[in-house]
Amino acid sequence: MTRIALVHPGEMGAVVGACLVEGGHEVVWASEGRSAATSGRAAASGLTDVTDLASAVDGSDIVLSVVPPGLAVEVASQVAECGFDGVYVDGNAVAPSTALTVERLVMGGGGSMVDGGIVGPPPVAAGTTRLALSGSRADAVAGLFEGSSLEAVVVGSGVGAASAFKVGFAAWTKGTSALVLALDAFLDHHGLTDALHAEWDRRGMDVAARARAARGGAVPKAWRFEGEMREIETALDEVGVPAAWFDAAAEVYGLLGEFKDRFDDLPSDQDVRSRLRGGR
Repeated sequence: MTRIALVHPGEMGAVVGACLVEGGHEVVWASEGRSAATSGRAAASGLTDVTDLASAVDGSDIVLSVVPPGLAVEVASQVAECGFDGVYVDGNAVAPSTALTVERLVMGGGGSMVDGGIVGPPPVAAGTTRLALSGSRADAVAGLFEGSSLEAVVVGSGVGAASAFKVGFAAWTKGTSALVLALDAFLDHHGLTDALHAEWDRRGMDVAARARAARGGAVPKAWRFEGEMREIETALDEVGVPAAWFDAAAEVYGLLGEFKDRFDDLPSDQDVRSRLRGGR
């Protein structure tokens, strides 16, 4: 049995933690400063509350970070300050350069780093979600998930490779969702939504279906996706690839942040379109 400290059991992290518990590992977390909703998810996933971060890190072989992109560096710094000298797995949607920044912090505290990127929904069923890993200890970390609903795969040898894999995946899935949401607002302004959706359908294109799905899938998560688009913009820009669209995608998701976590009370199509048209 391996003891793993999970930071923090959000919608994705809690289910990843449950996969580890399923595999016979002890997964601990720190409830200090966290919401009642987070505590509920952690309890349902079989995680052990040890109250504070220092207690979670102390005695753990692995720290797994699954947080919004904007918190990835801050969390790594906090763990390093606790003197963690085990394996730190950054499972966040960040640019390769951000992953390298995390690695420097982790190594400064005496630990080693495995880069990670989760592609797919929370892994409640096998075959839906993969955890891409890279780094010298990636094989060992992948082994922790053997037989669970989360398939772990090693995609490269160095830190940054798994983050690049995640960037490429999310740039398409979440970037195009932002695009179709923006187009939907534009078409609605001109009264052409139904007409163009019918044209897309007539040509066998899936754009209309993507637009319909984006409201239920992407809009409640927009508050998280804004930061991810910024990381994608950084990643592309660093290798000389035009990246301005992802600045616009970040703006789209930023405008929709007010609909945070409204999965059971989805905003109407008109609410989304009006927010995007009136955002500026």
